[in-house]
Amino acid sequence: MTMKWSKNMIRAVYDTPLLNLIQRASVVHRQNFDPRVVQKASLLSIKTGGCTEDCSYCPQSSKYDTFVKAERLMKKEDVLASARRAKEAGSSRFCMGSAWREVGGKKSGFNQILEMVKEIDAMGMEVCTTLGMLDSKQAQQLKEAGLTAYNHNLDTSPEFYPKIISTRTYDERLETLKNVREAGLNVCCGGIIGLGEDVSDRIGLLHVLASMDTPPESVPINALVAVEGTPLQDELPVDAWDMCRMIATTRIVMPKSKVRLSAGRTRFSAAEQAMMFMAGANSIFSGEKLLTTPNPEEDEDTKMFEALGLIAQKPKQDIRVDSAADDESKIKAAADRAAQAAAVGEQPGEESATEKESRLLKN
Repeated sequence: MTMKWSKNMIRAVYDTPLLNLIQRASVVHRQNFDPRVVQKASLLSIKTGGCTEDCSYCPQSSKYDTFVKAERLMKKEDVLASARRAKEAGSSRFCMGSAWREVGGKKSGFNQILEMVKEIDAMGMEVCTTLGMLDSKQAQQLKEAGLTAYNHNLDTSPEFYPKIISTRTYDERLETLKNVREAGLNVCCGGIIGLGEDVSDRIGLLHVLASMDTPPESVPINALVAVEGTPLQDELPVDAWDMCRMIATTRIVMPKSKVRLSAGRTRFSAAEQAMMFMAGANSIFSGEKLLTTPNPEEDEDTKMFEALGLIAQKPKQDIRVDSAADDESKIKAAADRAAQAAAVGEQPGEESATEKESRLLKN
């Protein structure tokens, strides 16, 4: 049964001293996922620039003078070649993004994307798209083509949202998510920190996501990449501690969701990213570019995975902890605790501080 989180409850989690918060999130993570396995997802901009939206953070908006220039939809052969390279490099999910406000009125382009989805699905990869607003029929067509998940971020809280975007309402975003869910697709939905929001807005975003009948299967947490020419070009970078805190809180309030460490990774060292994995992140975007902004090189991620003992999730591999494995791990953990207690002269049945925190968290 999904826990009902109030904003005050989420705020209490968020305000926990950072190391305690990370420890709690790590416990929740290990209760629900194999902690060594991290999904690598690749994100390709298949239709770049020229977007009619005015998202203040986005260099692809036609309303801002940035380095991004409008391009046509990529050819299917080029997209499929990128997907094959991504799979060879260890990605298990291939995501395609188009700088569209909505799919409506783009029948030819949408039909081409449906063909791309079919062929990438046939490669054995998870397939995700982010194409703007969808109606129920379009969501169903994507499902029938073999799409795994649809990404449609809420970005921030309902209260702060109008300060960032005026061309699409929060309710319109929620309607697209409703259409995606009803079509039987997985939902990929998260937000961005560093937009100039308050902590209350971060809590508000998490409250909306955690309050959904079924929380998103994956929750991307992005750190703003401030791009020259956008209204947010002068925003200060998000620090690693804020990113850790947001990831850890997300992990605790949505324990069964993948938490994706997304945009802004180039600013974080491998050691800082290690703390984010400890805090519950179990997915990253790999490849040198995220749509139009920089991302760590593939060999950097390979070295980091090797140093941290992380394993890339295989295509369509289920990395959740099932009940049988969970029971086995509990038995082994109990035996380990008894041995440790004996070694230090404690009573084996005595509750440790870690166990107490875990119990209080569950309650």
